[in-house]
Amino acid sequence: MTTRQALLALAIALGLAGAARVPPAWADGAQRTASAISAAVDAEAPAAVDLLERLTTQNSGSFNRTGVEAVGRMLEAELKALGFRTRWVPMDAIGRAPHLVAERDGGHGQRLLLIGHMDTVFEPFHPFRKFTRNGDSATGPGVNDMKGGLVVMLSALKALRAAGALDEARITVFITSDEEAPGEPVEQSRRELVEIAKRSDATLCFESGISRDGRDYASIGRRGFTGWRVASEGRPGHSGGIFSAQQGDGAAFELSRVLSRFHDELREPNLTYNVGLMLGGANIKLEDAGIGSVAGKANIVPAEAQAIGDLRALTPAQVERVRQRMREIVAASLPGTTSTISFEGAEYPPMEPTPRNAALLARYSEASVAMGLPQVLTLDPLLRGAGDSAFVSPYVATITGLGAVGQGAHAAGESVDLTRLPVQARRAAMLIRMLSR
Repeated sequence: MTTRQALLALAIALGLAGAARVPPAWADGAQRTASAISAAVDAEAPAAVDLLERLTTQNSGSFNRTGVEAVGRMLEAELKALGFRTRWVPMDAIGRAPHLVAERDGGHGQRLLLIGHMDTVFEPFHPFRKFTRNGDSATGPGVNDMKGGLVVMLSALKALRAAGALDEARITVFITSDEEAPGEPVEQSRRELVEIAKRSDATLCFESGISRDGRDYASIGRRGFTGWRVASEGRPGHSGGIFSAQQGDGAAFELSRVLSRFHDELREPNLTYNVGLMLGGANIKLEDAGIGSVAGKANIVPAEAQAIGDLRALTPAQVERVRQRMREIVAASLPGTTSTISFEGAEYPPMEPTPRNAALLARYSEASVAMGLPQVLTLDPLLRGAGDSAFVSPYVATITGLGAVGQGAHAAGESVDLTRLPVQARRAAMLIRMLSR
């Protein structure tokens, strides 16, 4: 059995054990608390959907600093109304909107860190812009990842206040402005988040929840993210001379060679890699926000070609091994061409599955059962992408996936199941209550 399989088995065992036993010292009042939380969540549900619409309608692509801050101002108002002190962490130096931090000092239980992000992958130029409700579901940019998760977080906190259980809790809410495209260096953009994590006892991340085959999942681990860029160069000239000794094979065929070998030769367990954008021709311009331009004609051998993509792996050793293989592939250029590879952009570390993360997920499953809901199972780390929880997990018990449930994140048509917002809010509220006792 591999380490990952053993940890997953431990998580499942802990979850089953937690669901089977009577909840601990707070059991006498657990039913009253559960009823109060459920009633408060139900009462809040229409307002929660209205808030989700307002958050989604405001574009907050990672590079739209004004739009991201506008979303943050909406969230700040909600948190202040709940009695949180708020402050902003400036990120001007790295070209991003500020992070939002909100704090409440209760007198009981664990010091909890709730995390999320207010940016999306949809920049203002993207045609997918509107919030559209279709019965029990809605579509919109970031409606699932993760404005729906922010609404779940706020609904849980509002329910705790209505149940008279928020004043006791020691909670810090940290909402980043740039999770989808972290400002560099990440050591700077995540410095304060990490420092707060070091002073916390548990971190709850409200990234999207997962439901598969009628079962609900959260995560104790996730893979890391590394960006890469391949740049190929060739000799420009008339297309009639391509493949000759004087002309060579051209930059476009060279880039195609590299990507084809990546496709065929890099595959291994726990690894994925993707090509996100390609350009070939002349005068290539490629901005960080993903906007590119290039010139060319059918009868001109292209002088340059570029591709950007990502690499996702479960351990640092795996990342380095695959990087080295990519370098070797890139170095074997076609005649008359050269290629280089660089590993650039913000890197997210892997969030390795740990026993303490598994134990926290078991408490989450226990909270779900206490609310009359099904157990929450452990998601395979390969099924969740990189995220901010990976930065804090080395220092504190961390789980992620407490947010909205939907489909199609990062693509036009992204949707959220509105009926699941109250379910996720009930679970989160009860878990916060349990940890705050």
